[in-house]
Amino acid sequence: MRLAVIQVAYGDDETVTDRVERVSAFVRDVVDESRPDLVVLPELWAPTGFDYHRWEEAAEPLDGPWAAAMTALATELGATLHAGSFIERLAAPGPDGRTLANTSLVVTAEGGRTAYRKIHRFGFGSGEPKLLEAGTDVVTAEVRSRAGESVAVGLSTCYDLRFPELYRQQVDAGAEVFVVPAAWPAARVAHWTLLGRARAVEDQAFVVQCNTAGTHARTEMGGHSQVIAPTGEVLAEAGTDEEVLVVDFDPALVKSTRANFPVLADRRL
Repeated sequence: MRLAVIQVAYGDDETVTDRVERVSAFVRDVVDESRPDLVVLPELWAPTGFDYHRWEEAAEPLDGPWAAAMTALATELGATLHAGSFIERLAAPGPDGRTLANTSLVVTAEGGRTAYRKIHRFGFGSGEPKLLEAGTDVVTAEVRSRAGESVAVGLSTCYDLRFPELYRQQVDAGAEVFVVPAAWPAARVAHWTLLGRARAVEDQAFVVQCNTAGTHARTEMGGHSQVIAPTGEVLAEAGTDEEVLVVDFDPALVKSTRANFPVLADRRL
């Protein structure tokens, strides 16, 4: 199975409309050149990850124009697209009284959609917790290759990476690959790479991390997207600029790793 991780870079001078057009063209070029089965984009790359003030204006419903554009792009390209996340406008306020959510969207080549609302909101009471509803559901999606292979993918977003219990639940739901789009800042990028490798080793799963590059809302982003095997081997790692990682991986490695070193069978909690 072939994977393309697109580490998008941008600054405050680029409009959302221009960025969506540019990134869509970028995705087309990557798919034309490498023919991946799964394409992954970062968290909140369109409405700007750290610019909280833009979120209310940029919010859209799940059937809005951004989701429609990403669905059309996936079907055009004949590949599964993890479109990163966007600010979803909810139909009604949630338990915290918020009407917005940080929602990831996976679209198949046939136009099927799977949405995941970020469970762990970053900001220690401000930022995301002040503005967004928290998701409640552990979500997996089936990704099929052009050759007919299938793999279960667990969905999470950025700050979720710090909470290992979420990934244990994804394993229990059948996940063999964890996909983590993010807008993770440079100040803590060492945690980003370390935690991704830890999730791979402790859950014996592939980890696909797609971060943002560039500087926006006065925040330097960390880059260093990476793909990690269930053995802990780093298969590919990006730098700090806009970059594409194309990786071929065998989903069967998850089963063989878990069979050869059956640590998960010894779980007591």
